Parts: sequence; structure tokens; C-alpha cells
Amino acid sequence: MSNPMHLDQWLTALVERGGSDLFLVADAPVCMRIDGEIEAIDTAKLSGGEIENAVLPALTPHAAQAYQTIQIADSSYRLEGVGRFRINLHHERGRAAATIRALPTRVPGLQDLRLPSPVAALAALPHGLVLIGGPAGAGKSTTLAALIVEINRHKKRHIVTIEDPIEYEHAHGSSLIEQVEIGIDAPDFPTALRAALRQAPDILVVGEMRDPETMRIAIAAAETGHLVFSTLHTTDIASTIGRIADSFPLERQHTIRQELAMALSAVLTQILLPGKNGYRVPGTELLMVGYGARQHIRRNALQHLHQEITITKAKGSFTLEETLANLVNQGLIDKEEALLHSNHPDDLNSFLRTPVGRG
Repeated sequence: MSNPMHLDQWLTALVERGGSDLFLVADAPVCMRIDGEIEAIDTAKLSGGEIENAVLPALTPHAAQAYQTIQIADSSYRLEGVGRFRINLHHERGRAAATIRALPTRVPGLQDLRLPSPVAALAALPHGLVLIGGPAGAGKSTTLAALIVEINRHKKRHIVTIEDPIEYEHAHGSSLIEQVEIGIDAPDFPTALRAALRQAPDILVVGEMRDPETMRIAIAAAETGHLVFSTLHTTDIASTIGRIADSFPLERQHTIRQELAMALSAVLTQILLPGKNGYRVPGTELLMVGYGARQHIRRNALQHLHQEITITKAKGSFTLEETLANLVNQGLIDKEEALLHSNHPDDLNSFLRTPVGRG
């Protein structure tokens, strides 16, 4: 079972069966996730050595070196005629294990994602920093890709994306798009971002802001006239903005807040909710940053940002409660599901056609 071609066979089966993830765990059979459920595709149990032998040849040289050094690696992998995949090779209980995700072949548009119509305005911003926050698996990268599609349809821009790995491949349209993959085209996000700024970009897309140096360069780029998109693992708008300053040493945080207040144009956060039709639907919240929000960011009074969303509705801002109520009113999710995820249930109730407790 040490022949690396076994990996290609497993990945082919994953795609043929419509699965999303392949799991290789020692002392367990090869498993895949299909429609949210884990299913074994073989009865034979793998050893850690067999997993390592199967997956290591598929890693990029950069990722293979990282695995040998720290026993964790992320890499992209292309199987001709089948698709592209994101590999995470790691250790558990001292043995190799791997999770491999099938990457989508088609880039969705904003309408495909059932996002509220004001989200499209983010693609029309002339400059500034746009943050997309949410927990892992909330569809942040997919929303980011859909915004690029929107720009590519309507704007003649030079777009540079920096990703680890590249999740969606974009064809050139009205815009010219370069996609830089960490580990293949550049060693890390800060190096790639500094290089991208010398390539005359109009729009920069940073797949994820993981470190203070990347954040610092992105903020500076947004302040100097670029439109910069990025994502953060957070829960709401206040935590998304707070995560930036909190990533820096205490003595730098005040300065970063001042710079962030000037650079930030919008913050979108999202979660994925189980829909009545079996599909997950996004619950979103959007703050279009204006004078009031900038003052709150400068003073680190982020608890007032929810009120700013209400104040700036005319500019396109909307609350999570408005989105949840719309999903309930359209029959896409249950009221109980909406209440479970609402931070302001009284507001949610006021937006529902049939408020909770009535009818």
C-alpha cells in the first residue's frame, strides 16, 4: 500500500462519489465525508507509515520540508482530469494522518451564495481594507472568491491574490488576475505581500491574515490607495477589528488602531446555518465604516460598533438579526435556529413577520 498511486485512486473515488473530504488515520480504514457523514471506502486499516508514504510524494517541496521539520504541512495537489485538493498532513498519537479536501472547480458568484445584495457594494469600493470574519468553515474564502468574480466581470483592474493554498482558480476576464501560492510562488505571506506591492496592483487579496507583519503591510497598502481584501478567524465585527490590534505588542496597539481606523472601509462577518432544504445558508452582518466607527476604533470602544451598523444602514450596513429574520421570513431556516445564533434576540423578533411567542 506504499505506492503513492493509491492516493490518486482514493481522490478519484472521493470526486466520483461527490465527497468533500478524505481522511487517512492510522488503525482506521480510508474514510470520506459525503453529505456531511463520514463513510469508510475500504475495509483495510492503514498504518502511519503507509499514510506517510502515500501522501508525502504529493506535497510541494516547501510543504515536505515543513513536514520533516515540524510534522505538520499544508499543500495543494492537482490530479489531472480529476481536480485540485488541499492536503493537511499531520501527526496524531505519534503517527502520520492526513485530511484532504476537494477544492471546487467552479467559482461561485454572489447570487449563488444567497448573500444579501448590499455585499456586492464591496466589489465597487475604490480603496481601503475590507475584512471578512467568521469561524472556520463559515465560507469566508468562498465569499472572497465571489467578490473577485464580481470585480472581474465589471472592472478593468490588476488583481493579485496571495493564498495558502490557492482555493479557487480565476480566469482572466475584464481584470488581469495573478494568483500567488505560499510554498510554491513565495515562502510566506509577508514576503509575498511586499513583492505584490511592487507589481502595480489595484486590488490585493490576502487569503488570511495570520501574523502582525502581514497585517501591518496590508493596512499600509490600504492607506496608500489599494483595495485590500482579507479574512480572519473571528466571531463578530467587534472581534474581527479587535483581533488586528490585539495581535501587536501592547506598546504598538494604539498606533495600529489609528492606522486601522483610517484604512478600514468595511467589515463583513458570516456564519453558516443549517437550512430547511438540507443546504447551509449564510448569516451575515456588514459594517460600512464611516466617521463614527473610525472614532470608536481609535478609542478601542468596539462595543459601540453594533449601534454604528444601525446608524449607517443608508450606506449599506445591516445587522445579523436582519439577515436571520429575512432567512426565517423566506422559509429558509427555522426561528429556533435564528434565535440560537442571534446576539440581540429582541431586535431579531422585531424583524420577524411572525414574532416568536405569537402565531
